[in-house]
Amino acid sequence: MNGASTAADLILHNGTVTTLDRSNPTATAVAIRDGKFARVGGDADVMSLGGSATRVINLKGRRVLPGLIDNHLHIIRGGLNFNMELRWDGVRSLADAMEMLKRQIAVTPPPQWVRVVGGFTEHQFAEKRLPTLEEINAVAPDTPVFLLHLYDRALLNAAALRAVGYTKDTPSQTRESCTRRWPRDPGCRSSTSSIPRATSCVI
Repeated sequence: MNGASTAADLILHNGTVTTLDRSNPTATAVAIRDGKFARVGGDADVMSLGGSATRVINLKGRRVLPGLIDNHLHIIRGGLNFNMELRWDGVRSLADAMEMLKRQIAVTPPPQWVRVVGGFTEHQFAEKRLPTLEEINAVAPDTPVFLLHLYDRALLNAAALRAVGYTKDTPSQTRESCTRRWPRDPGCRSSTSSIPRATSCVI
């Protein structure tokens, strides 16, 4: 046992610890003192830092991950909309992505929107392109679809425009450019990369 000044405040042992250290990627125990890791290693080595006041937790084989601090989280939105959001990250073909969209539309109750949130790019698809508004309208004639591309622009289908009341007669907003093709193939492309936001709409 160690003296009070050198003993760990907390020891986690008998687990699988992800260290993020490439030379030693896993350990079975960690010791923490003053909010910092005092030792990472095997049980016998780490337990030697225990003292009379050390809190010891037997992990019973469970995994421990280091605290990941992110200054930009969407916890509330993610929790509220998890079942209504679709991710295309890592999907290798547009055909597969559109099939995923079709399945999501089938299980999304009205008047909810289907949201394809960012994190994908057309370059990941074998077809090397985004879906057209015609393709989105074909699979979602009545369900509003918001397709967010890399958090810099979005595509809205005809049902989405109807839901927000956007028509060929809607006045253009500041820094907005519209290509009007009404009534053929309504939809909207919106860019979020500028402040104020600029939109390019196909209605």
